[in-house]
Amino acid sequence: MGYRKLGRTSAQRKAMLRDLTTDLIINERIETTEARAKELRSVVEKMITLGKRGDLHARRQAAAYVRHEVANAETKQDAVQKLFSDVAARYTDRQGGYTRIMKMGPRRGDGAPMVIIELV
Repeated sequence: MGYRKLGRTSAQRKAMLRDLTTDLIINERIETTEARAKELRSVVEKMITLGKRGDLHARRQAAAYVRHEVANAETKQDAVQKLFSDVAARYTDRQGGYTRIMKMGPRRGDGAPMVIIELV
């Protein structure tokens, strides 16, 4: 098996990963379960790699995946613009490994292992 199903249908899983990817690009740090974070890591790494490529095709591929939410209200910058201008520029010398997962302990309600995933 190549990926985690996360107890969802494929459409629900794709929607959840799109939302989490957009949130991580905007906030640069989110709290989620360990399984979700490990799946999210591969998606976000691919998005940042697209950002580093920086051409029009890469921008359109990223825009097709990332949700169109406002990342910065003052500058009217959306998530894709932030990915290509701020985030990708930070990792020009880095060959992958753009995210860090830190364990927090179990969630109070159901004991699911919680983590913080952030951009390095």
